Amino acid sequence: MVDASTGEGVPYDGPRGIRRLLEEILEHSKHWEGVYEDGALIALSDGLASITLEPGGQFEMSGQQCESLHCVNDELQRHVDEILKVGNLLGLKFLGLGIAPKTPLSRTPWMPKRRYQIMRQIMSQTGQLGTRMMGQTATVQGNFDYADERDATIKMRVGMAMGPVLVAVSANSPIVDGAATGYQSFRSHIWTDTDRARCGFLPFVFTNESLFSSYTDYALDVPMYFLARRGELHEVAGATFRTFLEVGLHGERPTLADWALHLTTLFPEVRLKSYLEIRSADSQPLDLMLATPALMKGIFYDADCLAAAWDVVRQWTATELPALQDEAARHGLAAKWRRHTLKDYSLELLEIGRTGLGRQRILDAQGNDETVYLDRLEEELRRGENPATRIIRKWEREWGGQVNRLIDATAYRASRAAGDP
Repeated sequence: MVDASTGEGVPYDGPRGIRRLLEEILEHSKHWEGVYEDGALIALSDGLASITLEPGGQFEMSGQQCESLHCVNDELQRHVDEILKVGNLLGLKFLGLGIAPKTPLSRTPWMPKRRYQIMRQIMSQTGQLGTRMMGQTATVQGNFDYADERDATIKMRVGMAMGPVLVAVSANSPIVDGAATGYQSFRSHIWTDTDRARCGFLPFVFTNESLFSSYTDYALDVPMYFLARRGELHEVAGATFRTFLEVGLHGERPTLADWALHLTTLFPEVRLKSYLEIRSADSQPLDLMLATPALMKGIFYDADCLAAAWDVVRQWTATELPALQDEAARHGLAAKWRRHTLKDYSLELLEIGRTGLGRQRILDAQGNDETVYLDRLEEELRRGENPATRIIRKWEREWGGQVNRLIDATAYRASRAAGDP
């Protein structure tokens, strides 16, 4: 979200700030209720979905649980229409990018949430790029359920191994601080130097059959950020949850709520909760926003397709995946691994996902099944393109390196379904 007149990030306070935006949404739409922290309006909720603020003012829409992509699409379109209606009144633009293209970290606004104050302080010590992750990046995530531990294990393996493919097809963050980075997904690169204790690939996912106990052991040994008590968050100086469990902290004993909060501070490429959270993709133009969730749904919810996808990616070992992900972040679909490019692997996985969605055969009111959410992605892949390649081409030619041209081209518009440059 940026100021339409300057292209800069929007502060929390002020006549055109984020607090005002949330207040206007509350006034124009009667289904939201405000969520407050120390008197500051920091989120909206209707009991099923929520709008929350990321550290640098990024808007995050967490939708209701849906049984189909058609349901997700309807909710996404309502959300975009709603924020555009109010944002236009305030002179704001919402960008379909994976990273803030103009506002440097030194001018990035920070939201008034205690959680982010603690995380910002810690992340400034655990990596060179953690505060960039917090203040500048945006992603599109897909959440998928699982039937049991065995189902969770294979889905987590496939989802994690597909991380480089998801980076390559979704790369959409080549411009940062008003300049080209040399990466197609600088957002993905940022995660490599954020906090190695809680980010990246988890080797045990590919070797251990007891996923739940292995993930629990991993989470127990990741340093905690904070402890919530009596409505306040308290920094805990990096104590692990294992220590908390064994001897307590500050005279407090752990609860299930403490454990649930701690799990939200782990950031692997696939995060395990009561569902699986796929985290590798950059935020997208609107017409591609559901493409990576659609791809994963097609693969995850058909047993044959899940097995076929594993056959494609099982050759990539846990030790190789970080290097492959780096190649994807730098070169996108053109990245080569052994004898093939990521474009080749992407097209093969796309066909598997399309088969899965076709078999699931969930139709919208017009009789379309969910494969329609893969159509634009397939067009892109056939041309060997992703959002970043188109941005880079225009950046170097007709835009002449002018960041405001990028902002204008990628801003959401009510008159079309995407902020496609």
